[in-house]
Amino acid sequence: MQRIKTGDQVLVIAGTDKGAVGRVLRVHPKENKVVVERVNITKKHQRAQQAGRRQIQPGIIEYEGKIDLSNVMLVCPSCGEASRVGFRMTEGGKVRYCKKCDEDLD
Repeated sequence: MQRIKTGDQVLVIAGTDKGAVGRVLRVHPKENKVVVERVNITKKHQRAQQAGRRQIQPGIIEYEGKIDLSNVMLVCPSCGEASRVGFRMTEGGKVRYCKKCDEDLD
């Protein structure tokens, strides 16, 4: 089970975007990285291409880059603060919980 999942609200605690809050768009568990909405914006210069019927327009494309998982902290939906994530066993199985307010996240 992962500490941070897609759709979670996170706070960036290190790097150039320190202090930014955003929603997790994608999680890459093998690389130990996440993609956060409107954080770590990267520019890519793209050439015009013609692949089959469709054409790819030239220009500068902005997209969210990956951030290391250790540089983000989960924002608890119940207490609204960035906190660490713990796990506990219930009848339904393993559940994530906020270590500050002791509320279940799932």
